Amino acid sequence: MNRQRILAASGLAIVALVTGGWLLQHAQQPRRSVYQQARMFDEVLAHVADYYVDSLDERQLYQMAIDGLISQLQDPNSGFFEAADFRSLTEQISGDYGGLGIQIDVRDGWITVVAPLPDTPAERAGIQTGDQIIAIDGRSTEGYKSDQAVTELRGTPGTAVEIMVRRVGMEQPLPFSLKRARIHFRSVQVALMLDGGVGYVSLSPVSSSSAAEVAAAVKQLHDQGMRSLILDLRGNPGGTLDQGVAVSDLFLDRGAEIVSTRGRAPGATQAYRDDAPQQWPALPMVVLQNAGSASAAEIIAGALQDHDRALVIGTASFGKGSVQSFWRLAPETGLKLTTGRWYTPSGRSIQRRYATEEEHEAQVMAAVRGRDTTAVDSNQVYRTDGGRTVYGGGGIRPDLLVLADTFTTAERTFMRALGASIPAYRDVIASYALELKSTGAVTDPQFTVSAAQVDEVVRRLTDRGADLAPDVVSGARGLITQDLGYEVARYVFGRDAEFRRRMADDRQVQAALRLVRRARSPQELFTLAVPATDGAAPQRN
Repeated sequence: MNRQRILAASGLAIVALVTGGWLLQHAQQPRRSVYQQARMFDEVLAHVADYYVDSLDERQLYQMAIDGLISQLQDPNSGFFEAADFRSLTEQISGDYGGLGIQIDVRDGWITVVAPLPDTPAERAGIQTGDQIIAIDGRSTEGYKSDQAVTELRGTPGTAVEIMVRRVGMEQPLPFSLKRARIHFRSVQVALMLDGGVGYVSLSPVSSSSAAEVAAAVKQLHDQGMRSLILDLRGNPGGTLDQGVAVSDLFLDRGAEIVSTRGRAPGATQAYRDDAPQQWPALPMVVLQNAGSASAAEIIAGALQDHDRALVIGTASFGKGSVQSFWRLAPETGLKLTTGRWYTPSGRSIQRRYATEEEHEAQVMAAVRGRDTTAVDSNQVYRTDGGRTVYGGGGIRPDLLVLADTFTTAERTFMRALGASIPAYRDVIASYALELKSTGAVTDPQFTVSAAQVDEVVRRLTDRGADLAPDVVSGARGLITQDLGYEVARYVFGRDAEFRRRMADDRQVQAALRLVRRARSPQELFTLAVPATDGAAPQRN
């Protein structure tokens, strides 16, 4: 049984809340306008510059004016981007950055390689999962946070960086001299074949190459004999409008509407339609979503749902139905501005209604738990192509509500007892997994975590100061077993092995598998889902 934590699901939703979800379209440079109060503004600016008690640089005053203007819009999705934020947003949109191609995390106080990305300087140099980066350009990385390491490892393509790596089984650290390159972070991070001819593709975020990546992944799986598909959009914060349209285009018929946008600026109101015939029309398809699925991800889910092309499983999505345009105003400076709202093919706006950001967050957190507090508006009832009822507002509501598994009461007690020792718990799990890798004791990806191994995790936790009563440990043995299994699978066999192990415990994936394995056509999938009982299952206690 899946134990995807409510904390993890909440974390996905919070990521979307912090970013606002993102959906961008390229825009023309705004035409110059004359404001009636421009002269008054100049006078105020001059008086502040000349007479305010503290000396202020005139450039600083203009920046304060810009910040004040944007803040008065009271729109969390609009913003002015200076150098660092501009580069970050550009990387999210394009998926490109200068670096080595390493996924990292902090484990036991050291920067640890989660995985080298394919065909990157890191992979070509022989960097391995589980390697600890103990120095960058001669500086120790002990105590580094992930963002600090990312800053130092990334840089202009072609520049050199020296790293020192500690590897399990090697007595001496290994030096690596690498040159940074242009790295493309794939938005299709997982694509694999599951039992029963079911293909699985995970998409996040929606970036400049998403449609091409999804098409390539689906074609490869189809060539391997795939008979049905699960497209996982959980935790996908969104991305570019054109790629949300292009991904939807892969699975819809020529001429089908995908999304429409409405706004008052020239070109803001238009309908986007499918340009090409779909390549896999007979493929039964499930879309997985949760409260972290936002914006462009919601466009994909909404289009496939409205045209009865895919069954949507999971919990209600984030509910961001607005479009942002982006202008580059100067080198490494830009403006992101809400310029319209978008609507699904049936005419739905999925924008959540809220008075404050706190209210929006409360709505999303409730959706995570399957208790959507957004009332269904009887004036926002719509129909899919096949006549099924769908609703506006409150995000994309799933066709089949399936909650992610959560902590049991005993497991929550264990996490509370850990308290400040939670990072130590993660470190113990990681370091023990690396030790098991070094001994060669684990040889089968389907390995079973033993009771003795769980005992060893608890012993190491206790040695690091965790005060855990026997009954608390007893209630958490299943959780420890699961977490250690994931970590060992990752470091010994790689990310695919870890992911397969997680999916076996994933309630939403398993609900999708039970349906798509039986469905012989997209239409039969909807029929099979009607009597399903995988819905709002209560939390295990």
